[in-house]
Amino acid sequence: MIEHLELFFKSIFIDNMVFAVFLGMCSYLAVSKKVATAVGLGAAVIFVLAITVPLNWLLDQYLLQPGALAWADGSSNGEGFSGMDLGFLSFIMFIATIATMVQLVEIVVEKFSPSLYNSLGIFLPLIAVNCAILGGSLFMQSREIETFGLAVNYGVSSGIGWFLAILAIAAIREKIRYSNVPAPLRGLGITFIITGLMGIGFLSFGGMLTGGDEEGEPSTEPTTEVEKIETEDTKELAENTKIIE
Repeated sequence: MIEHLELFFKSIFIDNMVFAVFLGMCSYLAVSKKVATAVGLGAAVIFVLAITVPLNWLLDQYLLQPGALAWADGSSNGEGFSGMDLGFLSFIMFIATIATMVQLVEIVVEKFSPSLYNSLGIFLPLIAVNCAILGGSLFMQSREIETFGLAVNYGVSSGIGWFLAILAIAAIREKIRYSNVPAPLRGLGITFIITGLMGIGFLSFGGMLTGGDEEGEPSTEPTTEVEKIETEDTKELAENTKIIE
């Protein structure tokens, strides 16, 4: 349970897709002019990440990793599929899964919310090539997420982090519209500045999941060679003293 909570908060605040690694900036900047539009796109990103990251985890575990095809190997001598390495297909398989889910989202949004579909425009199908979506699956692979449940957690929490980022900047941009912003900074200029400041602010969350020892006391274990030698000399002196006594 602690592992799930740690991954959840870390993916939202510390390793935020926008403010930590600046992925998905195209949609982030283009669709964040209105809160309603930002909410729609953010919800779509959460859905796509929540589906594609676990699916790609299954593909990675049972198809792409070296020796992952051992389950399909029926030979008794251990040769055959178990020796295959399909890791070079990671990008193709991940993008195919993402494109399928984005197409499904596009059909659903167009069916049930035509106004939102028209507001998002070209950026809804562009979720398929959104760096944040592909980055979620690649980070899942590089960080070696151990279980399917953690993969689901990571997908949902990464989507929530991106959703909070675009929602926050959309709310700020709606307020800035009525502010006296210098002419050279209007539009994307002030948006970049605010995004940078928000990224700096999110760095403060880096200490959320850090802490000392269980009892809050500094470790007494020797860390350098000199300290180890001094510790051994001290123990030897104590033993000699006991013998003399």
